[in-house]
Amino acid sequence: MAYTKVHSLFTEFDINLFQAGKHYRLYEKFGSHITTLDGEKGTYFAVWAPTAKMVSVIGDFNFWLAGEHQLNVRWDGSGIWEGFIPGVAKGAIYKYKIQSNNNDVITEKADPFARRCEHPPKTASEVWEDDYEWQDKKWMKNRKKNNALDAPFSVYEVHLGSWKKQVEENRFLSYRELANELVNYVNEMNFTHVEFMPIMEYPYDPSWGYQLTGYFAPTSRFGYPDEFKYLVDKFHEKGIGVLLDWVPSHFPSDDHGLGFFDGSHLYEHPDRRKGYHQDWKSLIFNYGRNEIKSFLISNALFWLDKYHADGLRVDAVASMLFLDYSRKEGQWEPNEFGGRENLDAMRFIKEMNAAVYENYPDTQTIAEESTSFPQVSRPIYSGGLGFGMKWMMGWMHDALEYFAKEPIYRKHHQNDLTFSLNYAFTENFMLPLSHDEVVYGKKAIVDKMPGDEWQKFGNLRMLYSFMYTHPGAKLLFQGGEFGQTKEWNFQGSLDWHLLQYDVHKGAQNLVKDLNKLYKKEPALHQKQFSPEGFEWIDHGDHENSVLSYIRKGEKETQNVIVILNLTPVPRENYRVGFPKPGTLQEIFNSDCKEYNGTGNYKNTNVITEAKEWNGRINSIEIDLPPLAMVAFKYK
Repeated sequence: MAYTKVHSLFTEFDINLFQAGKHYRLYEKFGSHITTLDGEKGTYFAVWAPTAKMVSVIGDFNFWLAGEHQLNVRWDGSGIWEGFIPGVAKGAIYKYKIQSNNNDVITEKADPFARRCEHPPKTASEVWEDDYEWQDKKWMKNRKKNNALDAPFSVYEVHLGSWKKQVEENRFLSYRELANELVNYVNEMNFTHVEFMPIMEYPYDPSWGYQLTGYFAPTSRFGYPDEFKYLVDKFHEKGIGVLLDWVPSHFPSDDHGLGFFDGSHLYEHPDRRKGYHQDWKSLIFNYGRNEIKSFLISNALFWLDKYHADGLRVDAVASMLFLDYSRKEGQWEPNEFGGRENLDAMRFIKEMNAAVYENYPDTQTIAEESTSFPQVSRPIYSGGLGFGMKWMMGWMHDALEYFAKEPIYRKHHQNDLTFSLNYAFTENFMLPLSHDEVVYGKKAIVDKMPGDEWQKFGNLRMLYSFMYTHPGAKLLFQGGEFGQTKEWNFQGSLDWHLLQYDVHKGAQNLVKDLNKLYKKEPALHQKQFSPEGFEWIDHGDHENSVLSYIRKGEKETQNVIVILNLTPVPRENYRVGFPKPGTLQEIFNSDCKEYNGTGNYKNTNVITEAKEWNGRINSIEIDLPPLAMVAFKYK
């Protein structure tokens, strides 16, 4: 049996931190690292496999023979196997062959800390390093204000494999091609941020990236790690933040992955009531194990550190928080206090958020959390989970349900649309119209709308106008901005040819200008998470299906008055109460010709009258276009 040369990157302090769940830079120690030992260049390998009897590195450099390069187990009981192999260079393909203590289980595993993986369906890891020179110093220096809670936060959610295909060759666009086409498009559309559905390596395309096997490797489907860095760099060059979907909630049971890693339940919880996700047929991390906390928090910080990500959208938080999530009675066990909360997961989430904001205070973590669990986006010191924002799933469900109704019935359901303002400031909410709303028979967003083509797109414009003037950050999935008419298909491309038609081009122009308005008007973002930033004028005109409200900035002169006509019936000479006398200028009208509206109802330089209305001593009469939003400011 041959052994690797004894070498270690770990200090005793590293081991103590790892075992205490407090080592947040494990990627600097574990995995494969090109180095020089005794004058020989080669690669150092380190893997955690505490119940293993033997661990060998197998690869293309030793004909995949297990006995050629056996790792050395550390003497300190940490369960870490390590060693140096001379001559192994960048690009070498490898796995760990692990024999368990009971001799019954021999597995071949990919490296949990690999920086690059083989292109699926191949499953091996690859020795990798790059010396990419970042060009985003200006962005990194100033991004605190771009990622702040009082800044505009408008997110374009993207699945890299299906945003656009290279038609002639019927293939994905590469990271470098996306650095041109996608970056320019997001910039042209005036979004402030882009969010990538998981780009960490995953074996199965239909999982959309939510079943990860390579937590530290950007998927090789689109190119090399340094090319993904180049893509991030180009977004930063245009002043656009990059958010990454992150999945600490579950992982697949593929043979080469983390499951049953060393012949034991190492990464997953050993109790299937806590360690197996029935909906997704996947495994759940053991959040109570300190080494797992070190692994996951290191992974979160890795993407912020090495890839300059500006934030993490954390997937499926509700499934982590509740022991009975998607389980029937008898399929789960209460916590030590008799409750349904997963206390280990809660502690992990708090420690993860604390580590992110301590090390990268100019980034954001965003929870996809679908329940009424309290204080998700509130500070840990006040009892919260410590996220920066939380998806507002209630707003999304209510809004889509309302807009699916025929306008004649909307007067009976106006409370469905206004209800979100009752709890809008209990969290720092992001309003999501995500990929989940346009799959599995749910229809495309525009196809959820009633009426003929003009009314469908009028409703779409109305929905987006309501979204952008409602308190909170915004998220829109690819294709929604131009009224994609088919459900999302991860295997295809968006239907870009639709932009030759006025209705689709109009929708795209609307979203572009709503993003511009959201960024330009402080009242729409400065206090987007505070009740001080919103005031109803009238939410009770059910008969006409009209809503009116004020979005408030730091200064009164910044205030924006918003009026929505939620039916296809124009409302001429419609009276609205205004807070003070003066001349008002229309700053936005979603019925304009360039949005494929009628263009027939414009309000210019409207002067208030001293006539009491809506409980205010001043009011105006305006013409409300059909299925449209108009916004005003005092001149």
